[in-house]
Amino acid sequence: MKNQDYTTSFLVNESPKAVFDAINNVKGWWSENIKGATDALDSVFLYNYKDVHICKIRIIEFIPDEIVVWHVLENHFNFTNDAGEWKDNKIIFEITQEGNQTKLVFTQVGLTPEYECYDVCKDAWTSYIQGSLKNLITTGKGNPNTKEEDLNQELIEKWNLPVK
Repeated sequence: MKNQDYTTSFLVNESPKAVFDAINNVKGWWSENIKGATDALDSVFLYNYKDVHICKIRIIEFIPDEIVVWHVLENHFNFTNDAGEWKDNKIIFEITQEGNQTKLVFTQVGLTPEYECYDVCKDAWTSYIQGSLKNLITTGKGNPNTKEEDLNQELIEKWNLPVK
């Protein structure tokens, strides 16, 4: 059976180090509203977009210029019947050299068409990865969500999150 986890990829004329550094600058391409470190093994960070989506993520694999893997520890959507659809998903950034170019393959293991959020999440990830992250790598400027609202305090307390 064909793997149905969401995946997308691109090639750039930049070094694996440049791609790796951009991936870990999560505020530069995904959201300015990130709390916690996004650039070290075992770091835990929080993402949120208004009251629509909040998640708690741990970096579980971190090999410079090769791979970054996030594990979704907690998740809350306000638009799905199962608010925790992403919980326990792995979000993988694989970096490889292809000739004089660098390839990034992004996969969210667990994000499949069976998820109620699949179409919305697929479209959002495609925009963030193919647009914002790729632009951050190639031009130095991504298009992350702006810091519109602070994190959902109720969920921060529920998840016992030490955020700075």
